[in-house]
Amino acid sequence: MKVIIIFKNHGEAAGTSLEHPHTQIVASPIVPPFIRRRYEIATQHFDNTGHCLYCDLLYDEVQSGRRIVGETQYFVALHPYASRYPFETWIMPKIHSSSFGNIVDMEIGELAKLLKEILLKFYHALHDPDFNLIIHTSPVDDEHKTYYLWHIQIIPRLTLAAGFELGSGIYINSAMPEETAAFMRDFPVK
Repeated sequence: MKVIIIFKNHGEAAGTSLEHPHTQIVASPIVPPFIRRRYEIATQHFDNTGHCLYCDLLYDEVQSGRRIVGETQYFVALHPYASRYPFETWIMPKIHSSSFGNIVDMEIGELAKLLKEILLKFYHALHDPDFNLIIHTSPVDDEHKTYYLWHIQIIPRLTLAAGFELGSGIYINSAMPEETAAFMRDFPVK
């Protein structure tokens, strides 16, 4: 087992295979190319700077504040710069940890609260969109290395990838993450 992939597909456009709500976990004997590339970029950044790429990204986002959607003592929710999808949201821990498996009890409640808040805002503000939720975590053998930061990515399925995106791998997001973050940040949770 090289990598563990944890995900939830909500709604038909997100690839739901069963009607009842569920989350799936898959262990793979190989690291898929897409995931391997993310790790390679993070490792290269760490080798060049001595810093975790995702921690640097989080620091810059918190300093700017423009794309922050929500925040707790231990977590930050944000709409990443140059996101591929409208309202794409990342939830990142403030305390460096490579593996989701290393989350501690005092963090779990805050993560659940922030995740619930984000999903309620999706439900009410975006009219219960289909979405994918993925927990990105380090490879199994790298759980205690410092080059990677586990995080949750939530992708509401509001648009479809078209020919250009599928042919080039370059995604066109017509929504500015600064504007979507402000909208979600200001939307009252019911």
